Amino acid sequence: MSTIRKVTVVGTGVLGSQIAFQSAYSGFDVTAYAVNDQSAEQASQRFAELAETYVREVPGAADGKTDAAAARLHLSTDLAAAVADADLVIEAIPEVLAIKQETYARLAGLAPARTIFATNSSTLLPSAIKEATGRPDRFLALHFANQIWKFNTAEIMGTSDTDPAVFDALVQFAADIGMVPIPVRKEKAGYVLNSLLVPLLNAAAELAEGGYADPHDVDKVWRIATGAPMGPFQIYDIIGLNTPYNILSQGGERERRLANWLKENYLDQGKLGVASGEGFYKYEK
Repeated sequence: MSTIRKVTVVGTGVLGSQIAFQSAYSGFDVTAYAVNDQSAEQASQRFAELAETYVREVPGAADGKTDAAAARLHLSTDLAAAVADADLVIEAIPEVLAIKQETYARLAGLAPARTIFATNSSTLLPSAIKEATGRPDRFLALHFANQIWKFNTAEIMGTSDTDPAVFDALVQFAADIGMVPIPVRKEKAGYVLNSLLVPLLNAAAELAEGGYADPHDVDKVWRIATGAPMGPFQIYDIIGLNTPYNILSQGGERERRLANWLKENYLDQGKLGVASGEGFYKYEK
């Protein structure tokens, strides 16, 4: 077992809520930090929905385990209080470097010196953030896939400053919360998963944005021809369209064109993916 017992998750969006719930479900004392009361209310609803999902989809979850998880899971809108006794802080906020740097600069002055900081960033290198943490030796990336209870990988990637003992502690923590740890031995933008996935998603978006094929037909050919269970636009919906939009909008001309297509045709219409009930597909909420 890891020496980590108290976990704080900073950010209560789709994936932040999942990380917090899965950690509590696995026996850890968890505080989820929400930026304001409205975000806290939304997070509370997400936790309730996750409990229902776990009962349906996770073997053994119906035996009172989700109730026990809820008892170990606390919400806070006070960042100082949320991290005051944390062994591990996992950051899961938007994929914007300046926002992450500003957040870590605040965390550096609030969390105990022993606290490990981990970013759930899917595209940013931890070396771009490490100086803002005030503790480069206790900082690294811990990246989860969406629908954490089902697609249970956790990529662990440090910097040249990361203490090897901290790296090993996060590998153990990932295993303790039911993940399959994937150690990434050198810094790589996109890690393992997104080095493979992002080019696929961008290629799919370019086919649809350019009018070459309808998103549903792109998905259809990918599923039939490769045997994959989902097509790229189904994956977009699961991720939530805000995240790829944020990533694409910081890229080159091609990426910004795709970001604008997502914004005009989907985000501006309230089509955010599974979480909103509609993205490229419609879903029952």
